[in-house]
Amino acid sequence: MTHPPAAPNYIEQQAGSLQSGDHLLLPDGNRSAEIQRVDVETDDFGTPAMVLATLTGGGGLRIAAASTVLILEAADEADEVPAEDADSPLQLVEPATDDDGARAEAAEPDRSQEPDGGAAAAAVVVPPLPPVPPVVSGPSEEDLALIPALEGTPESVVEAAAAAHPKSVGVLLLSERLAKGINTKSGSCLKDLNDLAQELFIILKDAQSALAVADLLNVLPFDGNRGRWSSVEASLALSSFICRQLGQADRAAVYEKFLRAPDAMETDPFKARINAKVRQRSLNEPNLYDKEIFRSMDNSNPDAEREWRLLRLEALLFLRAHGGSETIGAPELDRRIGNELESVRS
Repeated sequence: MTHPPAAPNYIEQQAGSLQSGDHLLLPDGNRSAEIQRVDVETDDFGTPAMVLATLTGGGGLRIAAASTVLILEAADEADEVPAEDADSPLQLVEPATDDDGARAEAAEPDRSQEPDGGAAAAAVVVPPLPPVPPVVSGPSEEDLALIPALEGTPESVVEAAAAAHPKSVGVLLLSERLAKGINTKSGSCLKDLNDLAQELFIILKDAQSALAVADLLNVLPFDGNRGRWSSVEASLALSSFICRQLGQADRAAVYEKFLRAPDAMETDPFKARINAKVRQRSLNEPNLYDKEIFRSMDNSNPDAEREWRLLRLEALLFLRAHGGSETIGAPELDRRIGNELESVRS
């Protein structure tokens, strides 16, 4: 006696998490198809809006990114799909009969005693796994070899920089706060270190002291806290530019590698694709504070203009550390950075 094949086991999944190789239950509810490629369209705010699923057998589906769909459970796929239909892009889902439903309902109380907890039941929805926290990744030994080792304590590095510029009020104020103790878990402390490195290079043109202070930040790994990381990010971008000016291309490349490290830490493929698109858009359309600078110039407010130009310079240095973007190339960035340095130093 020939028995009909068992119905494939499907699980619920958010459309935004679909990927190549998934077998998706089609809208008619009777057939499934393997997904060949997944593309995601975002709205004007960068939020995933539409998933475009291209099917292996031709054609495609448009699915709202937040929709819930059914896909064939990977663990049972080889057993549930009939051998003669294994290569077919569209497979028939065997409809359940009334008898099947009655038997499944009668057996429901005993599923908790089964070794697999009744996971083979088609009605069971497997909840999604909790999000994986960002991986904390530090610099490798090879990378650190290109950065001069710290001599003395972090406080002594700050004191040496302050001693080299005793008449600088900005350096004096920052060094006095940092001399009380440098805590790399404190966001305000990291900001003071970055501000000191910026002051040393941008205003005082002391590249060596600026690098020494910046390296107190540059060797810190990304720990998932974007607030603290913003100071490290600015320090790395500044250090990269200084090293390229000094002809130390390898050392500059290490700083740029550290700067991009958080971009590769997302473990979810869908989120990684979205993050990459959002990041590229921010690089292509940076905020360079043009309106604020022109407004300060119109109001004859040189102090405000200088502050806005410092923010523009920080944005340009960040772009340069990424090698430019699709809208502003590295040579143009070098020219603009030179102009801004000249403006804020005058």
